[in-house]
Amino acid sequence: MENKEKIYASDDLANHIEKADASYTAHNIQVLEGLEAVRKRPGMYIGTTSEAGLHHLVWEIVDNAIDEALAGFCDEIVVSLHRDGSVSVTDNGRGMPVDVVEKTGKSAVETIFTVLHAGGKFGEGDVYKVSGGLHGVGAAVVNALSEWLEVNVYKDGGEYFLRFEKGGHTVGEIARVGDAKQNGTKVTFKPDPLVFLDTQTFNYQTICERLKQMAFLNRGIKIKIKDLRGEEVKKETFYYEGGIIQYVQDINKGKTPIQESVIYCEGSEEIEFNGRKAHVIIETAMQYTTSYNNYLYTFCNNINTREGGMHEAGFKMAINREINKYARMIKALKDGDENFSTEDVLEGLTAIVSVKHPNPQYEGQTKSKLGNSEVRRITSQIVGDQLARFLLENPTEAKSIIDKIKLAAEARVAARMARETVRRKDGLDFTTLPGKLADCSSRHPEECELFIVEGNSAGGSAKNGRNRETQAILPLRGKILNVQKAQEKRIYENAEIGNLIQAIGAGIDEEFDVSKIRYHKVIIMTDADVDGSHIRVLLLTFFNRFMRPLIEHGHVYIAQPPLYKIEYRGKQYYCYNDAQLEETRNQLDLRAGYPIQRYKGLGEMDAVQLRDTTMDPKTRKLLKVTIDDVVIADQVFEDLMGENVEPRREFINENALFVRNLDI
Repeated sequence: MENKEKIYASDDLANHIEKADASYTAHNIQVLEGLEAVRKRPGMYIGTTSEAGLHHLVWEIVDNAIDEALAGFCDEIVVSLHRDGSVSVTDNGRGMPVDVVEKTGKSAVETIFTVLHAGGKFGEGDVYKVSGGLHGVGAAVVNALSEWLEVNVYKDGGEYFLRFEKGGHTVGEIARVGDAKQNGTKVTFKPDPLVFLDTQTFNYQTICERLKQMAFLNRGIKIKIKDLRGEEVKKETFYYEGGIIQYVQDINKGKTPIQESVIYCEGSEEIEFNGRKAHVIIETAMQYTTSYNNYLYTFCNNINTREGGMHEAGFKMAINREINKYARMIKALKDGDENFSTEDVLEGLTAIVSVKHPNPQYEGQTKSKLGNSEVRRITSQIVGDQLARFLLENPTEAKSIIDKIKLAAEARVAARMARETVRRKDGLDFTTLPGKLADCSSRHPEECELFIVEGNSAGGSAKNGRNRETQAILPLRGKILNVQKAQEKRIYENAEIGNLIQAIGAGIDEEFDVSKIRYHKVIIMTDADVDGSHIRVLLLTFFNRFMRPLIEHGHVYIAQPPLYKIEYRGKQYYCYNDAQLEETRNQLDLRAGYPIQRYKGLGEMDAVQLRDTTMDPKTRKLLKVTIDDVVIADQVFEDLMGENVEPRREFINENALFVRNLDI
């Protein structure tokens, strides 16, 4: 804070600000035309230019094809990954219009791919009932961020072609290049390496997972992927006639269901907007399992609304109301008993809530929360009526559900008592710092870092090697509890978890408030061995279940300590992987058998070495933990850390060949 005061008190800076203001005229205004704005600030449109942003380009073109399917004109989509780094998305829909748009004087294809906010998704003429994507900017954004892009349109017996290069500049005009029996559109593009500096390589598995999700959410649509980059072509087809019912069954694979059937609810209601009538369609599927966790995922027009919104609120309202009503009817809840809470009703529930809306209103540009108020009422009514009917018509399954919820309510009371015990223990509460924490002196969270360190030995080195002003150290004693398969009561009784909650200082679970965290970087620093990896996974499992916003807001990191140290002619060289080791060996021209130290633990480093290699912001390497898809993330944690052994065995069998430097 002292430095900031010095900066703002500087006369030089004050003079500089005055000069900048004085010279601010119309000549300083830069007007970005066409797609220049997208290339100038790509993050505003796709979030990031890292791997997640790269794949976002594919999602935008696939979303356009899905919109064509939702309009009723497409039932097959093919995504192909090519050897040259390009990707193509082909659909068998109507084919993009090729005639001239009066307002732009250009063909419709050129307009769609070069003019932001141009498309058929703005409510005119009933072209699209619902749509996802970026509402008319998706295709243009993909074009802007591509080295080149080609469009083939198959329509009215002809094939039409148009190419763009260097960020969306047309090469000639659209022209008929042949005859065609089919209708549809094929878009092929190659991401621009000047934009995507980290990588231009598409991940086959990432795309498969997303396409699988789209097929679940849109029953009856066949989505194929072909990877043409290797010696052997990899291909998969995703097609689910059961839609989100099969989605719930897929998520619950490896879990033990409470009731055999998946409860399915669907319905629609007519609304009016922009002077025309349209339907809001609600579709939900749910099934209870013996799990202590709940897996509730919401979507609007195929977009994962990870922060929920009105459809989630309406769903929770309905199941809470109907479960409590039924429980009182069968005397599972007696007069004077407290109602089951929403938390009780959700425990062990896997549910998909999917809304198709002609005019969705999202909170924020990321479309992570649905704001249409009418959706809450419509969802609550449709789900409530059909869930009530299911409970009445299936008394055996209904009783199993009520019994599960009753146990959850009892466990909640026990967990609340345990939570209060943690708060009261030795006069501490969640905002009191644990005694094991070596805190930093700064009180500005944006510059503070918390290192969660494995063991007292490494903790001692870390405390001595840290920057005391901005770096705090919390040593862990052994492995924390696996929260994926533990009751909440046991979680709150665990001392190491209590220390974590107190150190981070923002609460836990429903009470967690990311704006109150005491450190903007929470860094997991463990040994590079099996135990260290296990501790990392246990910590990430805890953060994902009880402090997910900490990950979603980019506050969780994994430290990358070096694997090797070479001492040569009085100097020390650190290598973080095998490739770097081999490169260093060659640069130093080391003879075969030259002694190299292989680090097995952080405790082998003294304070100076740990600081220089792993803690100093100028020289360290950190991996930021992100969640691109909460459904996939939850499934991975359940497979790796859940009750069922079989998914773990499959994961090990599939990934064992990729393991390097395994210390057992």
